[in-house]
Amino acid sequence: MDILIWIVISLLFILSFIGLIYPIIPSVLVIWGAVLLYTFLIDGAAVSWWLWGSYILLTIVLFAADYAAGLYFVKKYGSSRAGTWASAAGIIIGCFVLPPFGILIVPFALVFLTEAAQNRGPKEAARTAVGTLLGFLAGTAAKALIQLMMIALFLLQVWVF
Repeated sequence: MDILIWIVISLLFILSFIGLIYPIIPSVLVIWGAVLLYTFLIDGAAVSWWLWGSYILLTIVLFAADYAAGLYFVKKYGSSRAGTWASAAGIIIGCFVLPPFGILIVPFALVFLTEAAQNRGPKEAARTAVGTLLGFLAGTAAKALIQLMMIALFLLQVWVF
């Protein structure tokens, strides 16, 4: 039975990284789910308060890093409020259009069109769209790194300590 649970835990960890490409999947919650599965079905005593505290802190850092990266690039490249909303809508729509490349193409196109519609020149609209894309990629990279840290902490906790 433990082997089956470990298979499910491993699949949940993999699913958390798929959530980086498909933001509709709540990556960090999937990791929490894997740890809760281990805690309740295999060995609750192996998961310490230190791990739970680290998970709370890393979850907060994950959300903050994602938000900060997006905000930094949006401001740096001069996106308008409408461009920011177009980017968010594009990420959601892009999950379903041309997977997995739609998550990059659709937000870029929507931000470009939104900025161009606001009487910005094509060069400035393209620059803003690239900045929005860079913000998404930076946020995704930060989330991937933090998710790896969360998984590594869990595996170290249950296998080493």
